[in-house]
Amino acid sequence: MRQQISDLRSRTYAELKKATYEEIKAYVLEHTGMKVSNLNIAQIKQKYGIIERENYNKPKSENAKQRRCTSEKEEAIVDALQYFKMIERSV
Repeated sequence: MRQQISDLRSRTYAELKKATYEEIKAYVLEHTGMKVSNLNIAQIKQKYGIIERENYNKPKSENAKQRRCTSEKEEAIVDALQYFKMIERSV
């Protein structure tokens, strides 16, 4: 009984809050063994329309190149975002 209440509370908490970058990194590492960067997470969040605030650490030139997230890392981050209910699971 106590375990059921604990599970309900933790699930409700997970559903109500947004995951931090550290939680997303930990989820991806635990489930895939891959390490992802904050830049990778930010790129995927932006791609799916999750923009929290403007980035104040912008490059000085407009044509500065940034590494793009690999498809394997993108898939892992999308899975984490779906797990944390930040984006809908696609059918």
